Amino acid sequence: MKTQYIYSKAGQLLYDEVAKNLPIVDYHCHLSPKEIYEDKQFDNIGLMWLGGDHYKWRLMRAFGIDEEYITGKADWKDKFFSYCRTIENSPGNPLFHWSAMELKNYFDTDITISADNAQTIWDKANQVIKEKELSPRKLITSSNVIYIATTDDITDDLKYHKLIKQDKSFKTQVAPTFRTDNVLLITRPDYPLYIDMLKKVSGTDITDIKSLCIAISKRMDYFIANGCSLSDVGIQYTASPDFDYDTADKTFKLALLNKKIEKDDYEKFLGYMFIYLSSEYKKRGITQQIHTGVYRNTNSRLFDTIGPDCGCDISSNPLDGIAFSKILNEMDKQEKLAKTIVYILNPASYYQALTACGSFRDVIFGAAWWHMDHYEGIVENIKKVASLSCLGSSLGMLTDSRSFLSYARHDYYRRILCSVVGSWTDSDEYPIELAKKLIYNLCVGNAMERFVK
Repeated sequence: MKTQYIYSKAGQLLYDEVAKNLPIVDYHCHLSPKEIYEDKQFDNIGLMWLGGDHYKWRLMRAFGIDEEYITGKADWKDKFFSYCRTIENSPGNPLFHWSAMELKNYFDTDITISADNAQTIWDKANQVIKEKELSPRKLITSSNVIYIATTDDITDDLKYHKLIKQDKSFKTQVAPTFRTDNVLLITRPDYPLYIDMLKKVSGTDITDIKSLCIAISKRMDYFIANGCSLSDVGIQYTASPDFDYDTADKTFKLALLNKKIEKDDYEKFLGYMFIYLSSEYKKRGITQQIHTGVYRNTNSRLFDTIGPDCGCDISSNPLDGIAFSKILNEMDKQEKLAKTIVYILNPASYYQALTACGSFRDVIFGAAWWHMDHYEGIVENIKKVASLSCLGSSLGMLTDSRSFLSYARHDYYRRILCSVVGSWTDSDEYPIELAKKLIYNLCVGNAMERFVK
């Protein structure tokens, strides 16, 4: 895998001399802090690979694997064999290369993943797991990860973050991220129950939007006291810039009663809350992440039986660049615009999103996300950011993953980044000494400066 995805002479030099051995700052992921704290040894590679990775589940469904061997009750060996059959038929999919890189990095084997080799890989990997007693912390440490930002609901007690911090033997900083999706999804049938939970943990009687905001701010301070420097939102709905307090308050009160809410009123509620949240983030020095362009839970049968995050979310319609710019403008003109990272899930939105971000200071365009973090998607992301914005201000790669093996994705990104920048150096468009600085900053430097305390 040494030269995989590195197609320029200078790119190979940049990778070997700069990128290859840099530490990792994983500022957005979905790892479980409980699993990091408990640090239990894994039982087998099937569990490690397939236990919670919806990327792999989605690919297996695309190949026609029965759900019993994806999220069902089949044993891990049978699930693993099904995954190997899937991978051998998936050239061009990033999982083909991610999985091979994971085998090489963590199990020291270059065996091609296929149905014929499944038993050999199963035996080899499980032997390594047993001999090295592989566990979450060992995988994190061996990957040279110095910072992890998990994704945490605002009602979370952060128990395991506190316990991890108390353990001085583990050097990686594990910080919470303030995820606001559940407090904004007010049309859910169970929303009043969620607000009851927020009342309890915040010690606030929530009866209107003013008291809701007070409760949220209390939780924000609690998160900051426990190391938080990032927030996140990834809902599928659009925030309207044409909001007002009275409509937002009325809409929230209807949600408390489980009453029907009109689409326009909901979007105005979101507009009010987005401005409020950005203002609070700015006061506290939190960087807000905004994920756009996703439509969730398209397969209702799987959602009803498995739940969310099972691999059935899709790229949505292109971003409404005008509405999005107006939201950013409202934040900015009221001096409430926090440092912001914007991610898109529809490549048709590049020009809208990038030009919107470029209209405001310190609104950064994020890495190729989710359905776009494959070779072509990463190359397009790098080149679009370079063409329409300032590549050097980017924060680099993140895993966005629930798998402790997924740090190979940082190496995947670094190879592609070095190849693209190296091609500019080979054609005498960008000096090698500047390229080396750029590669360092995009791989780790910028994210380290912003998030690692």
